[in-house]
Amino acid sequence: MADDRPILVLTASAGSGHTTAAQAIVEELRQQVRRVPIEMHDTLTHTNAFFRTLYARGYLGLVNYAPTAMGMLYEATDRPARYFRRSLRGGFQNLNAHRFMRFVVQRRPRLIINTHFLPAEIVAYLRRKGRLECPQATVTTDFETHRLWAQSPTERYYTATDEGRQYLSTWGVDPASIRVTGIPVRAAFERPLDRAAARAKIGVDLGRPMVLLLCGGFGVGPTEELLRELAGIPEDAQITVIAGRNEPLRAALERAASALKKPIRVVGFTDAMHDWMRAADLAVTKPGGLTTAEALVCGLPLVIVNPIPGQESRNSDYLLEHGAAIKVNNLRMLGFRVGSLIADPARLSSLQKAALRIARPGAAAHIVADAISLM
Repeated sequence: MADDRPILVLTASAGSGHTTAAQAIVEELRQQVRRVPIEMHDTLTHTNAFFRTLYARGYLGLVNYAPTAMGMLYEATDRPARYFRRSLRGGFQNLNAHRFMRFVVQRRPRLIINTHFLPAEIVAYLRRKGRLECPQATVTTDFETHRLWAQSPTERYYTATDEGRQYLSTWGVDPASIRVTGIPVRAAFERPLDRAAARAKIGVDLGRPMVLLLCGGFGVGPTEELLRELAGIPEDAQITVIAGRNEPLRAALERAASALKKPIRVVGFTDAMHDWMRAADLAVTKPGGLTTAEALVCGLPLVIVNPIPGQESRNSDYLLEHGAAIKVNNLRMLGFRVGSLIADPARLSSLQKAALRIARPGAAAHIVADAISLM
């Protein structure tokens, strides 16, 4: 009888980065693994509607309307948890994820690869209870790690940096189980394409500087204000806004762009982000782990705005320490800072070289090659 047990790639749609990392892993699995079913699942789609809404929309709500509270939650969960509080949180989570547990057990996977700590925690629980027998690997998706990523039993952890590896080990993770690979990005970002070819492909003027304004997968933050401030950069600069999946935001940005009477291109969700990043001179963005990893592989200098307290503020620190980004603290200064960078090719070149120096192309290939050895 043929062994049809799948490899499961599990994520959770709280933000878009974890899903993007999972897609990169699935792409690479299909390159390296033959005759084994490969399935990608959003953990939240297998939970009840209440928990799904609380988890996904609650995350976006905190990011948009209460970022300080988001930072406090991040820090509070990055500490040793008292037994009662840990049991209460775990019990609530497992009660609402009962359908997901049943689904994973029924699939009888031969290997699980997680790109979010939620499925990693649930799978570890099922294994401790003897309900599931398969190895699991977990891919972290920011430049630093967090206590919630440490879930035993897990055979392998993949971190973006040496700092992330060291921090996991302080939570009792065996250092021998941790590999420093970088954050996995989709193969399209790693294919060589020079700026001229990228601009020709997407129809952008080669002779004028180009600035990307990235709104994230779900379009969060004060994007209209950012666009208005960017309108003050030099007249010959081209501005493209990537609005993501947020269609109301895209429409609002188009209205704002037309009122500014400046050539501004507004793009919704796109599968060609790699082309836009290769074409641009710099990007204005929040420092999410996946967006940042993609930009580094493309050698794209970053202008950081409004990092979410917690993981994004730590990502920001990492980029600034390594000279791959600048940070604008007051949005009223955004146009001035971006204009100054455009007018300083040497500074832009320095940022680009720093980005390429800390980029980790090939992360997905390294992760998959190591993870499948666990089967």
